[in-house]
Amino acid sequence: MPQPPSAVSRDEPVIRDRDDACPGALRLHAADDGHLARVRIPGGALTAHQASLLASAADRFGDGHLELTSRGNVQLRGLADGCGAGLAALLDAAGLLPAPGHERVRNIVATPTSQDVLPWVRELDRLLCANARVTALSGRFLFALDDGRGDVAALEPDVTVLGRPGGRALVRLGAAAGAVAVAAQDAPRAALLAAEYFLDAADAAGTRAWRLAELPAGHALDDAEFTARLTAAGIDAARTPEVAWPYTAPPRPWGRGPGPRGDLCVLPPLGRMTTGQWRVLAEVAGHGDGLRITPWRTIVLPDAPLRGPVDGPALLEEAGLVVSAGNPWQSVTACTGRPGCAKSLADVRADARALVDRARGPLPVHWSGCERRCGHPRGTQWVDALATEDGYRLSVDGRTLPHGPDLAAALTAARETTASPQSPKTQ
Repeated sequence: MPQPPSAVSRDEPVIRDRDDACPGALRLHAADDGHLARVRIPGGALTAHQASLLASAADRFGDGHLELTSRGNVQLRGLADGCGAGLAALLDAAGLLPAPGHERVRNIVATPTSQDVLPWVRELDRLLCANARVTALSGRFLFALDDGRGDVAALEPDVTVLGRPGGRALVRLGAAAGAVAVAAQDAPRAALLAAEYFLDAADAAGTRAWRLAELPAGHALDDAEFTARLTAAGIDAARTPEVAWPYTAPPRPWGRGPGPRGDLCVLPPLGRMTTGQWRVLAEVAGHGDGLRITPWRTIVLPDAPLRGPVDGPALLEEAGLVVSAGNPWQSVTACTGRPGCAKSLADVRADARALVDRARGPLPVHWSGCERRCGHPRGTQWVDALATEDGYRLSVDGRTLPHGPDLAAALTAARETTASPQSPKTQ
């Protein structure tokens, strides 16, 4: 299935007048509820032990919660002043910090239900952390390693690696129609060279671009030049001018499987968990093959126990996490809102919780506290509930929808009447 037409880029060419302030685990962001740390998890892959140490960090330094991001990373909030050294030491002991200077460039998403992409993830992360040049990348530059099904390839990455049959891979630059074909074992190094090509183009443009979509037209990356660069680096590469890019909906909670073990997809409501809930995840993951945090704010537990002495689904549901299909939380997302964000005009998470059981429909709803619409879903249509000084404004695809005082009824009507039967119901 092709990528739905509603999955369009929202980036525009810009001229940056400042450095990227994207937070990391070492560069903390001062929010209204304390400092925020973003721990990058390449490919979303964590061991159960690493997950347990993250919970310890949230309890010891933060507000006792962990948040998932749209890039498969983990955020800790409510961090106190002066906690940086202790947090860094704990994360380093967990194997979650690379060499100095590289912590914010490890933005790698990967197909979460595939084991085949994990060697790519590990090799690309190793190459990034060993390369001084890429420390100039912004914390927003994104790599996507897709096993060929087209899930993370639809997330508007800057560099996409798409697995192909016969030990081959395609490397795509931004939203280009075509790609460059390489041997699968060369794909991580090709992705690194693509990032270096971008940095060269950004330097030449002088616009301090953070992402490929921000490069001026005269400095856009070119498949022919990229192919030449790969060839010069000893990589056998061939241009593929037109590619039928696949699209597969991301994993969603699907309920208990037929056997005693299997993959579990877990949804924390609004992508936020207490450390108690997180430790239940780690416990179940410890009886399986770790955790895979997805860019859709879900968590995949590969080879998890589904029944018997350790009943993974029952433990997770008892902890307040969603593991079964059809739950209304599967179509609700929100930004941080008040009190954590000074720009927000409402406590959007509380408002979403108050209406989640009443406002039903096929389209996802994203609650935004301000015009920035942080964390909005991609890859499908969604109902946009935007907080204003006078309440919420509802819209779909930029079209404002009139509504009365019953917001739940208005959301239900918007979701049901504007759903596109051709678009996958993802978020």
